[in-house]
Amino acid sequence: MNPPFGHMVLIVNERAGGGKTGRALGEIRSQLWAREMDYALEVTRGRGHATELATAALEDGVRLLVAVGGDGTVHEVVNGMVHADRAVSEGAALGVVASGTRCDFIRTFGIPSMPGHAVAHLDGHESFPIDLGKVTFTKEGKKAFRYFANVAEAGLGGVVARRAGRLPAWLGPTIYPLAFWSTLARHRSTTVTVDLIDRSYQGPMGNLVVANGQFFGGGMKVAPKAAPTDGLLDIQVQHLATREALAVFPKVYKGEHVPHPDILEAKRVRVSIEADRPLLIEADGEILGTTPAHFEILKDIIHLKI
Repeated sequence: MNPPFGHMVLIVNERAGGGKTGRALGEIRSQLWAREMDYALEVTRGRGHATELATAALEDGVRLLVAVGGDGTVHEVVNGMVHADRAVSEGAALGVVASGTRCDFIRTFGIPSMPGHAVAHLDGHESFPIDLGKVTFTKEGKKAFRYFANVAEAGLGGVVARRAGRLPAWLGPTIYPLAFWSTLARHRSTTVTVDLIDRSYQGPMGNLVVANGQFFGGGMKVAPKAAPTDGLLDIQVQHLATREALAVFPKVYKGEHVPHPDILEAKRVRVSIEADRPLLIEADGEILGTTPAHFEILKDIIHLKI
């Protein structure tokens, strides 16, 4: 039986979550078989391979790509769906079966976190266009860019993401809080210039959040006003003192950290940042490079299968 999008390709990172995704494949296949869904399964071999697989599948005429894994897998797949700021295949859709350490991208859309339940969302006609972010950053002295589906950061968030990536996967949802606590005490604010098109912020900053989706860090509602369908990035310039950052941190889980006098909020189609020292850039949990950096929105660039 062919689903409305036809033959689908599942792009699987079996190593995600310390092998958790690989162990979930049996249930995923069973649910696909029960629904008589036509699919092929492609297993990634290393960093960047999911991007290559996604582009190749779309060029072969596939209309539905399914990222099976965490936010990192989603990140790589969407980078294979877009080339030169245009969709590789107009109208092609992204499906997500969450597994691995965490997949915060799905939380904004209410897609189930249980792999078996998520398969049900691959059936039927329902999909809608969503925005992606694009970040241009500095790497080895040269400009580079990546697309991101969920949340990007410059500053403290980049350092925390790097630390989280070095912690063992078995720590599960405690990885991000542990990384935050172990990083914050040594982190120092940096003097920055943030260009918000019609205004700018100049002064000390701990972290810049540029959000397309609402959640990151294993369920933290960092950008409660973000909507991946509004053609805007949700921006926060955070310049809290260390003690205040400690007090605010628990509130982020419910999105209650904003409004705050030391967090400048804005919604813009683009934002740029320069700093008096290079700041780490992360997007969807992936370490990319450093500042200076430029972020922009690509409206309705791909479809999401729900």
